[in-house]
Amino acid sequence: MPETEFDQQMPIVACVTVGMFEENCYLYACPQTREAVIIDPGDEAERILETIQELRLIPKYIINTHGHIDHICAIDAVSEVYPVPLAIHPDDVYMYTDEEAAHLFERTPPLVKRQPDILLKEGDRITIGTLTLDVLHTPGHTPGGICLVSQPYCVFSGDTLFHRSIGRTDLPGGNYQQLITAIKTKLYPLDEELVVFAGHGEPTTIAEEKYENPFVTVEE
Repeated sequence: MPETEFDQQMPIVACVTVGMFEENCYLYACPQTREAVIIDPGDEAERILETIQELRLIPKYIINTHGHIDHICAIDAVSEVYPVPLAIHPDDVYMYTDEEAAHLFERTPPLVKRQPDILLKEGDRITIGTLTLDVLHTPGHTPGGICLVSQPYCVFSGDTLFHRSIGRTDLPGGNYQQLITAIKTKLYPLDEELVVFAGHGEPTTIAEEKYENPFVTVEE
């Protein structure tokens, strides 16, 4: 079926759910140029690469929303095919070489051999074709957790905010109050129509979570 004019204007969003933790790796692309970002390639690199090729995408960046093992383990394999800049918040860089996490899940350290090319911070902007992704630093699940906002379409929330849930804070570096504050002050003020693509589970919207999330809501 040929693409309609509407299809050509809307961003391309492909979700590849990978690994034992069923982590969502996202491919986000400009429909005009096919330039794309690879967000959180966590495992099963071959499936991620197949999807990129099927959609005829042109990767420009690999971005991590945070550094947990289930979000980073396909970075090196994907980079062999697409050696594009790798971006992560500086507070989570240490997780690439976390030997304890590697041994716990029977992986060979380092989990990621590459060094990041870009250290992201609050307010940074990534451009792919006609699309932009603005960085929000949303610590709490991890010290360097970020969300990526692409107005007026969507936000990639990593493990900060889920459909009717929030990221766990009982792992090393987690902080419950930081997470709640980040969600309330940085995510909930966003356009309520934005689709939320989380690191696990199904999509939701800012509005749905703002008023229905049992862990962190605001008064109407």
